[in-house]
Amino acid sequence: MAENRKVADGPMDARRFAALADAYGSALHRWPQAEQPGATLFAETEEGRAILGRAGRLDAILDRHHVEAPGRALHGEIVARAEVPLRQGRHRRLWWLGFGLAGAGLAGAVAGLALVSVVTPDLSSDHYVMDANATSFGDAGPDAETEDL
Repeated sequence: MAENRKVADGPMDARRFAALADAYGSALHRWPQAEQPGATLFAETEEGRAILGRAGRLDAILDRHHVEAPGRALHGEIVARAEVPLRQGRHRRLWWLGFGLAGAGLAGAVAGLALVSVVTPDLSSDHYVMDANATSFGDAGPDAETEDL
């Protein structure tokens, strides 16, 4: 954002200088290259020195703050707890995938039934309907005549 901003032809104003000092600190070499020439000129003014002084005090406070590295026990506990939701999330995704596939299969079956019922012509009555007792040689049911055997 600030790095893409071009320096105006005139000197830098106090508001812009204070915003850059808040963002990048009191060391001008950390500031964006495009802003450094104007900032160097403004830093020589009394207002610029006051702004850099406040930024320098904040930099000193921040530099004194140190965060200790976490212990091995804390690291192990965090890693152990982080793996559990991942496994549960994967199982949930697999279940939803199964439900989706079952739903797609069911939708295909319903669509196939609807298509077959619409496309298949009605059977005319002159056709012989085969039942469980019928064979290609005739009826083999219990009512069949067994005298010819």
